[in-house]
Amino acid sequence: MKTVKQGKIHYLQPSWADRGNLLAGFTTRNGGSSRPPFNSLNLGFGSGDQLSQVEANRAAVARAFDLEPHLFLTVNQVHGNEILVIDQPNPDVSHFQRVDSDAIITNQRNLLIGILVADCFPVIVYDRKKHVAAVVHLGWRGAAAGLLGRTVNAMCELFDCQPADLCAAVGPGIGAHNYEVDRPVRDAFRQGAGQWARIATEVSLGHWHLDLQKSALLQLDEAGVSRASVDIVSDCTCCHKETFFSYRRDEGRTGRQMGFVVLR
Repeated sequence: MKTVKQGKIHYLQPSWADRGNLLAGFTTRNGGSSRPPFNSLNLGFGSGDQLSQVEANRAAVARAFDLEPHLFLTVNQVHGNEILVIDQPNPDVSHFQRVDSDAIITNQRNLLIGILVADCFPVIVYDRKKHVAAVVHLGWRGAAAGLLGRTVNAMCELFDCQPADLCAAVGPGIGAHNYEVDRPVRDAFRQGAGQWARIATEVSLGHWHLDLQKSALLQLDEAGVSRASVDIVSDCTCCHKETFFSYRRDEGRTGRQMGFVVLR
């Protein structure tokens, strides 16, 4: 993973994304115009920041990648397990902005699909042969529901992708050492994707440190994606205030960074 500057925007680029027909990566909080505590590249509507500032930041990202702002697509993330699939040309994707979803898959060119986060993990999946991509918002609910594995399966079913052809990148999120959860979270994993014994460490009675990054990697393993084709951002969002927004560190008053893909 390397840091790339595109215009005023800084983002972390997976090693497999360094090719002419693809833009993919994870934005940092730097390079925008929002004021504290949303400084500076806050891309999240509904974060409490001024709407005009968020729109200006999103326009700056679109300009940096030579895209029209109406081709910058994020959705209404609800910590669910719905997947939005865009497989037809759309001259304007603004009507998708209110769709409740936590993953997006597309084969359409020159469309930015993005997932907004501030401690949850953004995950990118890309098929280098079919030129199909997905972005996934992975908080504990999505992880417990197996959303990442479901997204990979949907790519295979809908676009005839093969797991052996897939690359992935797990972006910056909150480290297990800063992420303490309780029994309802444990119960959700036990009823859903499982994994609990492999991703949780008990710290006191009824409380655990939860490793969502490991959950993401296990779901990719189970879906057949080679670990050699997966890049990871190891930095914890909660620990690196100068680089990332963190909902838990900043007690909810903070901006959003983004995991994104543009197929050229």
